[in-house]
Amino acid sequence: MTQADNPFSQGKVILIDKPLEWTSFQVVNKVRWLIKRKFKLKKIKVGHAGTLDPLASGLLILCTGKETKNITTYQAQRKEYTGTITVGATTPSYDLETEIDKRFDYDHLTEDDIRKAANSFVGTIAQKPPIFSAIKKDGKRLYELARAGETTEIKSREVTIHDFEITRIDLPEVDFKVSCSKGTYIRSLAHDLGIALNNGAHLSALRRTAIGDYRVANAMTVKEFEERLD
Repeated sequence: MTQADNPFSQGKVILIDKPLEWTSFQVVNKVRWLIKRKFKLKKIKVGHAGTLDPLASGLLILCTGKETKNITTYQAQRKEYTGTITVGATTPSYDLETEIDKRFDYDHLTEDDIRKAANSFVGTIAQKPPIFSAIKKDGKRLYELARAGETTEIKSREVTIHDFEITRIDLPEVDFKVSCSKGTYIRSLAHDLGIALNNGAHLSALRRTAIGDYRVANAMTVKEFEERLD
């Protein structure tokens, strides 16, 4: 089989259930290496259609070969997530990547307060990405600036929250399910929910369950992908 005849060079869509603590790029690199090893290829294009943070798990769409030309099509599709927001505390990264920097009393918060605050985000909103994000400013990733202790002005961007459902409240934990547009930061949504409650909040768990019609239930682990190749 020649390089051009290889099915992965022709183009495939691979659904991976990304594990916790792996970066999206680590998944891409591992899958690329497995394909190259299996088919003795010198090179193969592999890319992902939307980053997941290391502390998030769930659906990662990978495109190979000629299918990488369509990555932006997958990126543009609606995303669905489930997760947990912890109220009563904030972190600089808006998640558990950094330590808690402020604490708040949350005893006065009611379920009605939380559901009303969540509902206020449904629609098209202006959202500021976290300072700990991969967005570039002046040629540097924002998280590089943040880790160096530098402050920088971050512009808001327009995103759409199609649905923000609160599925469980056991303070300080608030479980949720959200459907949103490309470019939405769930960490920012968690942080902003805390502000809307005149409190503080950060994202403590996140799982991407769907991108468009692709669902994590149909995805495989990296290990399962390796076993199928073999």
